[in-house]
Amino acid sequence: MAKASNLIPLIILFTVVGAAAWIGYQIYLWSNDLADRAGKKMEKKNMAFTKEGGLRVGVKESSDENVGDKQQNVLYNVWNNAEMPAYKSRLGWNSAQTDPDKKRSA
Repeated sequence: MAKASNLIPLIILFTVVGAAAWIGYQIYLWSNDLADRAGKKMEKKNMAFTKEGGLRVGVKESSDENVGDKQQNVLYNVWNNAEMPAYKSRLGWNSAQTDPDKKRSA
């Protein structure tokens, strides 16, 4: 029969190996969870890693209607904010813009 004093080092060995295995398993779970969260966050930004290790970035689709609306908005703003100081209408249009000489004498 084995004495109890001969079993103590074996029990300590199993305890240390078991603790190391548990810590390693927890690190494995944490790293997989971190990779999943990073993947989901990258999917939201339309980015993905290829099999070769490169990064593929996608472009969000925008409809033709949205693009047309943005272009029309830009043209509308440019048209409304444009000034033509040398333009004098014979019909009286553009009367809000006066000559710079008249502004100085007033």
